[in-house]
Amino acid sequence: MTERTIIIDHGSGFLKSGFSGWNEPQLIVPNIVNYRPCRENPGPSSARRRLGLGIDIFHPDTFSYPIQRGRVLNWEGVEHIWSFVLQKHRQDHEDFPVLVTETPLREPADRKKTLEIMFEALDVPSLLLADQLEMSLYASGLLTGVVVDSGYGLTRVQPFHLGRRLWPSGKTLEFAGQDLYAYIFKSLFKEGGGPHKLFQLDTVDAIQMRKCYVPQNLAEALDFLQSLPSGSDENNTYQLPDGTSVELTPMQRLAPEMFFSPQVFDQPGPSISQAVLDSINACEASLQPQLIPYVIACGGNTLYPGFIKRLHRELVTDDSSFPKASVWSGGRRNVSVWLGASIVAHLSTYKSEWMTKEEYDER
Repeated sequence: MTERTIIIDHGSGFLKSGFSGWNEPQLIVPNIVNYRPCRENPGPSSARRRLGLGIDIFHPDTFSYPIQRGRVLNWEGVEHIWSFVLQKHRQDHEDFPVLVTETPLREPADRKKTLEIMFEALDVPSLLLADQLEMSLYASGLLTGVVVDSGYGLTRVQPFHLGRRLWPSGKTLEFAGQDLYAYIFKSLFKEGGGPHKLFQLDTVDAIQMRKCYVPQNLAEALDFLQSLPSGSDENNTYQLPDGTSVELTPMQRLAPEMFFSPQVFDQPGPSISQAVLDSINACEASLQPQLIPYVIACGGNTLYPGFIKRLHRELVTDDSSFPKASVWSGGRRNVSVWLGASIVAHLSTYKSEWMTKEEYDER
């Protein structure tokens, strides 16, 4: 398209943005807005309250996610985040083309609203709307395979053949990172009902990143962790900001098992591995041998230690008709959607899909 394009990948949990051609996004911000009370409106109504980004440390109970489970619930919040991002990337008042990734759950009205905000409110010169799962496919360097994307709000499985989505074999599971987060939060801080404290949110984040992993066998892992003497393993403890230590239960550390045994955590099935098998089996029989060697894992949840190995093991052992299953995983798979979009921004094959401000005004 052009030498420089602003790429915006707006997921349920985080927004990733930056200039095309880079190996990683230059800006990653939580998909969170807050409505701060002001002198004109100190009450709970959102009317005339100040809209801000992130969590307000003085009013930590006022934050919300404008996109949940891949669906936009608060367009005012989305526009505010996009405005902030474009302001960060625009240099010397220079306008750049913008590529925005879209969830497969988008509605026609969502696309129309995106065009309206970008062209009318944010005055971008040209825009391309790109499918998130398709972008992850291109980030892997493949055109045929099964994209398995597990992020904050959704876990999605979608087969592709020669760059084309195979309908209707895709699967969308409405359990993902936020459900794992909620499980750990509730098990650690049982006093529900009141506003969350910032240290509680930070504690859960830290435990997820540093202590959790996917076991290869849940029963064996539980037996091992339960057999350890109290305090014998530093990985089983976490120090709170006030200096006190919390001893984690085995199920808290093994919480990412949720993706492979959702029923254990009272989550709807199927498991992520079963969703992959169901998705492949829903494709034409002649295409299945071309798909199973290229299962492409991406999204932040796939970074948990043991995730890739467990997924591969279940694909191979749970269905003998797919003994050649192979799971592809890159080191930057948590930003694969953004990386794929960065590649697509320069492909001539997508030139006809860009829309300019002039074309939008004419329509």
